[in-house]
Amino acid sequence: MQFGRHPGFVALLAPMIRQAFGDQPALADDNLLRLVTRVEPGKIRVDADELTYAPHVRQRYDIERRLIEREIEPDDVPALWDAGMADWLGQYTRGDFRDGAMQDVHWPEVMFGYFPCYTLGAMYAAQWFAAMRRDTPDLDARISAGDLASVFGLLDREIWQQASRWTTDELASRASGEVLNPAFYRAHLEARYLT
Repeated sequence: MQFGRHPGFVALLAPMIRQAFGDQPALADDNLLRLVTRVEPGKIRVDADELTYAPHVRQRYDIERRLIEREIEPDDVPALWDAGMADWLGQYTRGDFRDGAMQDVHWPEVMFGYFPCYTLGAMYAAQWFAAMRRDTPDLDARISAGDLASVFGLLDREIWQQASRWTTDELASRASGEVLNPAFYRAHLEARYLT
């Protein structure tokens, strides 16, 4: 999440995008960056932007947890879905079964417990990207210059090669200096969308 929407990386991709789709004002570097960081709440999780994705996950987690703990019945899901989408995202889904609770493959295939993993991944990514910036103070300039070795070096060395060798907390600590800390995710979102 952090890397794919990084201004330097978007600028690197811009010439290739213009080559493929033609040189037009909509594909100018600054406009492409606005496009990939646009915030627009919607009904569909997989189409959600970086900022509104977590509320989609939270909505599903809240319902899943209550189903598993038998606080609610499956018949309660549509009304809870409608209420949650309105509360979390300002989206009204009453009677919209196509974009409602069964839009993901997870629930129709009886796969529960996966949704929090998506937001956890974004939180870890923010923490590891912060560690990259700490260890490589000129990281943003390097990315802008097309030097991605610092990004992939840390991921390869500290994450991918370690695979299941460590517990999740140990892996996070080795890669970033501490266990998962949501403050990094918050700082990332604030820096990208409030500045």
